[in-house]
Amino acid sequence: MQVSARSSEFLQPAARPEPLPQIAVLVPCYNEEATVGQVIAAFRSALPNAAIYVYDNNSSDRTAYIAGAAGAIVRRERLQGKGNVVRRMFGDIDADAFILVDGDATYDAGAAPAMVELLLANHLDLVNASRVTAIKRAYRSGHRLGNALLSWLVSIIFGRGLTDMLSGYKVFSRRFVKSIPLLSAGFEIETELAVHALALRMPIAEVQTAYKDRPEGSDSKLNTYRDGLRILRTIFILIKEERPLSFFGFLSLLLAAVSLALATPVIITFTATGLVPRLPTALLATGIMLLAFLFLFCGLILDTVTRGRKEIKRIAYLAVAPSVRSPAAPPDLSSRP
Repeated sequence: MQVSARSSEFLQPAARPEPLPQIAVLVPCYNEEATVGQVIAAFRSALPNAAIYVYDNNSSDRTAYIAGAAGAIVRRERLQGKGNVVRRMFGDIDADAFILVDGDATYDAGAAPAMVELLLANHLDLVNASRVTAIKRAYRSGHRLGNALLSWLVSIIFGRGLTDMLSGYKVFSRRFVKSIPLLSAGFEIETELAVHALALRMPIAEVQTAYKDRPEGSDSKLNTYRDGLRILRTIFILIKEERPLSFFGFLSLLLAAVSLALATPVIITFTATGLVPRLPTALLATGIMLLAFLFLFCGLILDTVTRGRKEIKRIAYLAVAPSVRSPAAPPDLSSRP
């Protein structure tokens, strides 16, 4: 039986609708009973179909109870520290887009739909929320300066793309979440997340969002100097692990300069008289120069090892299925470091 071209149109299988992306809102909490209910309500209003997970990190107040009463999926992580909680969240939960936000009600939930759309439609792996506020108490000058300096340091070493590295409001792709080997225990987790994206040159974007002060009865868990030092320590550790040739090469040049400074007077005296009256200085300069060469070769060897580790990370990243993408595709707004 022959079928006409006109009638064959009706025999074509109907196109299947694009599946809706699964969105998970991740809220790590420690003693946030005054604000966690507001956070859940705000994100429920902004993203009605999203699953909201609250991980309680040994709170001594009613955080878990209030979160459960507000409709969130409540789980617990016994290891103290935001890094431990985020690592557990990334391992437990599966979705197409992951929204990580603090439970202190300082971030704008209304920006979440646009951030998720930007991530999915432009095939990004990270959308970072850069905080904008005129409230001095919300974003204290010390925190603002420290964040700017640390973000600048990371951008110089690992690549540009993030101006507010320590923001607690981010959207991730499934590939990002399921391929990052998180090791941090505390608030330095934000640095590790940023460096992972920059080091692997993932497609990322940053958008400005409103930032407000904590409500009355809610206290910050941050300590400017203690957490700042921990973050700085994490940056130097990541430099050593991700840029070993630069790290050990700098130390090698520094030691070589010290060695030459010590050896120069000895060499001048030897050239003029043929004698080495300052033998201990000559031996010290020789030892420091040998150490400089040792550091240089350590950097060269570890740089090869790091390249292999990056290749493995990249393969692990590519092994994860991409997220369901939104059918709408606005202009590409991604920034590549």
